[in-house]
Amino acid sequence: MLLAMDIGNSTVSTGLFDEKGTLRFLSSLETDSGKTADQIAIDLMNIFRLYDEDIKTVTGAILSSVVPPLNFNTEKALTRLFGKPPMVVGPGIKSGLNIRMDSAAQLGADIVTDAVSALNKYPAPIIVIDMGTATTISYISAQRTYEGGMIFPGVRISLDALSGRTAQLPDISLRAPKAVIGKNTVDSMCAGIVYGTASRLDGVIDRLREAYSEQKPTVVATGGNAAIIVRYCKNEIIYDKYLLMEGLWTLYQKNK
Repeated sequence: MLLAMDIGNSTVSTGLFDEKGTLRFLSSLETDSGKTADQIAIDLMNIFRLYDEDIKTVTGAILSSVVPPLNFNTEKALTRLFGKPPMVVGPGIKSGLNIRMDSAAQLGADIVTDAVSALNKYPAPIIVIDMGTATTISYISAQRTYEGGMIFPGVRISLDALSGRTAQLPDISLRAPKAVIGKNTVDSMCAGIVYGTASRLDGVIDRLREAYSEQKPTVVATGGNAAIIVRYCKNEIIYDKYLLMEGLWTLYQKNK
């Protein structure tokens, strides 16, 4: 069994793969950079109990993180639980990805993992959209080269800024809007954030098509906020909930 862990700015996702690459479970916990190695280890043991899996069957682990303060204690916890350090996505790991960036080392571990997974599952060229705390957009050419990307505030950051920087707008949760325009404050905010974000994605996709006049790209979206947003986009977008987790599995197989 392989334990795959991705530490994001908002959540820590943990998945368990069997020997055939089938995902047995996917758990999500809130990111807390103050946790000790023992607390992280206890969280993992509790997750296995919750999903009725035996933690002793784990033979390897892979870690992807964009929260450096948590890296040391997480690696320590995984080493304590499984008797050996985890594989860490970062400089030196074999990804098979040709990266055309000023500094490949600056590319986030989650972005690399998403790109590797997308190339393993879909035909290039590919536009990869990851909608987490930040929204990242990556372009992979028909030659299977990572050409670059965009980063802008995620849906939750935008909503928090809207309510936090105004006197009368409430804090709301992300949900499907009732219509294109709202008849009250909450519905207007829902319509604005969902249709506004969907229109932004459509605009970026169209501009990428213009900038890279190759064949029509495959567009793939993942991340916690993607499921709601992509259904309101005019472009055809594949929603892939497990893109990053399956990328960790692929990277582990390439490097083990």
